[in-house]
Amino acid sequence: MLCPYIAWYNLFQNLGTSPVLHLFGLTMIAQPQPHLTPAEYLQLEEHSALKHEYIDGQIYAMSGATDAHVTVALNLASALRSHVRGSGCRVYIADMKARIDSLNRYYYPDILVTCDPRDRDTPLEKRFPRLIVEVLSDTTEAFDRGDKFTDYQELTSLQEYVLINTKRKRVECFRRNPDRFWVLQSYTEQQETFHLESIDFTEAIESLYEDVIFA
Repeated sequence: MLCPYIAWYNLFQNLGTSPVLHLFGLTMIAQPQPHLTPAEYLQLEEHSALKHEYIDGQIYAMSGATDAHVTVALNLASALRSHVRGSGCRVYIADMKARIDSLNRYYYPDILVTCDPRDRDTPLEKRFPRLIVEVLSDTTEAFDRGDKFTDYQELTSLQEYVLINTKRKRVECFRRNPDRFWVLQSYTEQQETFHLESIDFTEAIESLYEDVIFA
């Protein structure tokens, strides 16, 4: 049986209308919207043509990305895949959910790297990421820097959170130090390379931004 929200969502689809509203870079489902349990949300995602992030019972549809956004994410994910090959770590891009149990959240990071064997048992979500990368856009930057970063900090496995700019060549790495404080190190084209300490990965800034056309 479909959960109540899926039936509600299908009603909008059959009427040729959309049950979503755009707000602060996320796309908020229009009222009336039932409160969803995590199980109902996961069932929705299995049947939905759209991806949704889940925040404490409410869902937010995700919009498409720009050419620069997709290119940067693919450049980095491809390099990371080669780097971790044979290490036991896995790289996921765009379609893998990060689950934050303590806050009742599910997010779709642009890139997620996990090295924890417990994540092999959950094919639809990862709960123990070591590295999370978000590629910034005009509509999501405030959220990625603010509430989403705060939420990600609840993941005790997370060692590094990276924000990549698509307007200029800039990479910001937030690292959790031994005292559990987050410390920022920024890289620009003046540094030529950037380093991800969580997986001991170094890459040229130019390679990260290969084929990117800045607007």
